[in-house]
Amino acid sequence: MLRLAVLISGRGSNLQSLIAYTAQNAVPAHIVTVLADKPAAGLALAEAAGIETKIIDRSLYPDRQAFEDHLILALEDAKVDMICLAGFMRILSPDFCRRYLGKIINIHPSLLPNYKGLNTHQRALDDGAKHHGCSVHIVTPALDDGPIIAQHKVEIKAADDQNSLSARVLTEEHKIYPAVIGALAAHLITIKTDQGQLRLDHTSGPIPGYIPGMEHHMQWPMPAP
Repeated sequence: MLRLAVLISGRGSNLQSLIAYTAQNAVPAHIVTVLADKPAAGLALAEAAGIETKIIDRSLYPDRQAFEDHLILALEDAKVDMICLAGFMRILSPDFCRRYLGKIINIHPSLLPNYKGLNTHQRALDDGAKHHGCSVHIVTPALDDGPIIAQHKVEIKAADDQNSLSARVLTEEHKIYPAVIGALAAHLITIKTDQGQLRLDHTSGPIPGYIPGMEHHMQWPMPAP
C-alpha cells in the first residue's frame, strides 16, 4: 500500500480527485495525511473523508528552514512513501527536494517545459498557442523542471479566455493525477535515483480502479499528448 501525503494551499480540487480515487478498494494507495501551509478550504475535504490533517502555517515561522523542519517532522511521523503537491503554493528548498528526491510529485497546469511558474493559462493565450494542458512531474530543486511522468493536452479554442481554458485543463488534471498515483501504486512506474540522478522506468499494464472520464484509457503508459 502506497502511503501518500498531499500538500495543499487552497480549495483542494485535485485533492478531492485523489481522495475519491484512493478510496476505492482496488487502488493500492492511501492518503495518510493532508498538510497545508495556511488555513485552507481543502482541509475540510480531507477531514470529511476521515484523513488526518495538519496546518503548518508558514507565517508562524521565522524562515523557510524552520517551516520545512516542521514539515519534515509531520511527513516522517506519517511514514509517507510519496508526497503529492496539489496546489501547494510554496517553493520548496533545494535541501528539501534533495532529501525526498524521487518521492515528490507535482501537478502543473501546462505542457512542460512550456510555461513554468505561474499564470500559465494567460501566457498560453497571449502567445497564441494552439494547445495547452497539464503535466505530472517529479519535483527537483529547479522549478517545474523535473522528469515528466505524464501529460494531457487540450486544444485552445478561439473563444477561450483564461477562465474557460483553466476549467478545461483542470478537468484533465483530475484525470491524470489519479492515473499517475495508480500507476505508481501498481508498480507500473518505478522512480530510481542514482547519485542524485533520476530515472523513470515504465511497465505496461492496467491502471487500477476507476477514474471518471478515463473509462477507455485505464492503461499504462498513457498515450503521449
